[in-house]
Amino acid sequence: MVSPFDSPEYRRSRNAYTAQCAFEYFVSILVSDAFLAKLLKHIGMDDAAVGIVASLVSFSFLFQLFSVLLMQWVKNVKRTVLIADTVSQTLFLGVYLTPFLPLPPAGKAAAAGAGMLLGYAFKYAVSSILFRWANSYVDPKKRGEFSAVKEMISLISGILFTLAAGFVFDRFEADGDLRSGFLVLAAAIFALNLCCLVCLLLIRRDTGEGNEGRRPLGQVLGAILGNRAFLRIVVLTCIWNAAQYMSVGFLGTYKTEELAFSVGTAQVVNMAANLCRFAVSKPFGRISDRTSYAHGFGLALLIAAAGFASGAFTSPSSRWLIALYTALYYVSMAGSNQNSFNMTYSYVEPEYLVQAMSVRSSVGGIAGFAASIAGSRILSAVQAVGNRIGGVEIYGQQILCALSLLLTLAAFVYTKAVVEKQKVVRR
Repeated sequence: MVSPFDSPEYRRSRNAYTAQCAFEYFVSILVSDAFLAKLLKHIGMDDAAVGIVASLVSFSFLFQLFSVLLMQWVKNVKRTVLIADTVSQTLFLGVYLTPFLPLPPAGKAAAAGAGMLLGYAFKYAVSSILFRWANSYVDPKKRGEFSAVKEMISLISGILFTLAAGFVFDRFEADGDLRSGFLVLAAAIFALNLCCLVCLLLIRRDTGEGNEGRRPLGQVLGAILGNRAFLRIVVLTCIWNAAQYMSVGFLGTYKTEELAFSVGTAQVVNMAANLCRFAVSKPFGRISDRTSYAHGFGLALLIAAAGFASGAFTSPSSRWLIALYTALYYVSMAGSNQNSFNMTYSYVEPEYLVQAMSVRSSVGGIAGFAASIAGSRILSAVQAVGNRIGGVEIYGQQILCALSLLLTLAAFVYTKAVVEKQKVVRR
C-alpha cells in the first residue's frame, strides 16, 4: 500500500512549506540586527530605544497564547494562517516606510514600534497552528530529518540573501541616499510577502490532524499547568530568554555605531556565523539523539556563554571580537533551538503540544522582554556617564553581555541539576 506521504500533493505541500520558511526568514533578516538598527537610528531613536524595539520579538511571543484560543474554534486553518501571515508581512513592510511619513521623529518612532509589535503579534498568533498544519504532511518517522533540512535550506539561502541585501544597501549608504535604500528593502519585503502567499496557497488544506486538540480550555490548561516536568522547561526557557534579550537586541547599533562596521560588513559576519551554524546542525542533532535533548541544550548553553564572554571584551579597540561572539552565538542556536522544542515534546502529550508550545513561548517571551527593558536602562545609565566607570572606558553593551553570560551559566546549572535528571516521557 502506497503511503499518503509519498503522494504528489503531500510532497508539494512539504516543498511549499520549506520555501515559505525560507522566504519568511529573509523578511526576519530585514527586520532585525544591522538593517533594523540603521532604520531606527535614521528616524531618530537612541541606542536604548533601538534595543527595545529589536526585542519586541520576545514580547510578541505573548501573542502565541492566542493559539490556545484559536485551536478551540478555527475551522479553516489555511485561511486563518493566510490572512494572519499576509497582514504580518505587510506590517513589516510598513516599518520601512516610516521614514517617509509626515510625522515628527517621535511619531515615526511610535509608528515603527507599533508596526514591529503588531507584525510579530499576527505572526506568532498562528505560528504554532502553521507548524502543526504544515507538518501534518511530513511522515512522523522523518520529521526530525525534514526539520533539519528545512533549516539548512533557510540558512544557506539566507546567507546569500543577506550578502546581496547588505551589498545593495551599502551602495545606497555610500551615496548618501539611505531613503532610497529603505525603499528598495521595502520592495524586497513586498516581493517576499507575495512569495510567502503563493507558498501557503500551495500547501494542502488542513488534513484534520490535531482536531482532537479542540478540548475544553480548562482541561487543556489543567493538563499543561499541572505538568511539573513541563513547568521546569518553562523556567529554563525564561532564564535563557532573559540571557539572550538582555544584550542581543542592543548589539545591532553597537556594530554599526561604536564598532564602526558598515551594514554590509556586519552582514558578512552574520553570513560566516550562519555557515558555522549550518556545519554543526546535524552533529548537534546526533549528539542529542545519542545522549539526551537536555544534554544537547546544555552544550549549546556553554557555547553561548563563551560567545557572551567574547562580547563582554568587545570594544572599539578589539572590535573584531564581535565576529567570534557572533559565530559562537549562532552555533549555540543550532543546539538551543532544536533541543528546546524536543525537550517540550518529551514531556507533553501530543494532543496538548500546540498549546504547550504557545504557553512556553509566551511566558518565556515576557521574561525576555523584561530583560530587554532592564538592559535598556543599564545602557542608558552607562552612556549618561560617558561610557566610563571608575575612570575605565567601558561600553554598556559590554556590561549587558557580561550579564547575559551570568544568566546563561545559571541556565546551564539549572539544566544539569534539574532538567537532565527528569524522567523523559517519550523521545
